[in-house]
Amino acid sequence: MIKYNLKCHNEHEFESWFSNSEEFEKLNKKKLLECIYCSSKKISKSIMAPMVAHSNKNGKKIEITYKDFNNEKNQLLKLRKFIEKNFDYVGKDFTRKVREVYYDKKSKKAIYGTASKKEREELAEEGIDLISIPWINKDN
Repeated sequence: MIKYNLKCHNEHEFESWFSNSEEFEKLNKKKLLECIYCSSKKISKSIMAPMVAHSNKNGKKIEITYKDFNNEKNQLLKLRKFIEKNFDYVGKDFTRKVREVYYDKKSKKAIYGTASKKEREELAEEGIDLISIPWINKDN
């Protein structure tokens, strides 16, 4: 089941549950949905605040609200800003550059870039520890 925030062409907003996203599209295309306030059949999805639920190790249900998600996103954006300000971007040359920094013990250069899963595994085998960070778009 999925809950959508809906809006009619008169700007009335309301919620409704659907078995899946295709069900909403099918019903809307057939004009079987209508506004609960004015009976308009011109319905569209409006912005939704997602909520994710999962269980922790003890089986206790944990709900993550839009507020929680937004807070985490903001923390990741702060981290991105810090990295961009204090580290040198080396792009796809990351694995080569990180080896240069690692094996030249005098160098304290801070870098960031991209590496494939295979490249990260190879670096780990050499004893080079990396941290993968979700790279949140600034305008997302």
